[in-house]
Amino acid sequence: MANREISVNIPGDLDPVYSNRIQIAYKEDEFTFLFLHEIPGTNQARAKAIVSISPRHAKNLVEVLAKSVADYEQKFGKIAAPEAAPHQESNVTIRGYS
Repeated sequence: MANREISVNIPGDLDPVYSNRIQIAYKEDEFTFLFLHEIPGTNQARAKAIVSISPRHAKNLVEVLAKSVADYEQKFGKIAAPEAAPHQESNVTIRGYS
């Protein structure tokens, strides 16, 4: 893959979004990422952004994210995998979103 430089225009009114949970759905022609902020100590989360990309871009995202995590760990040390609490489920059902 050849590197190329592109100019990115970021609007001044674009607010950053913090997400501590993500849900991913997919169908034949797209992957959809629902970025959530889970409110600590509750069973509630607020949707912050929904992003849909093509399967080809999803594959590229996996590669770029893996390289970024490896670079991060080389610079700052290994990221410890979180230990799941015994009562904590890894899958969450989102009510009110379809």
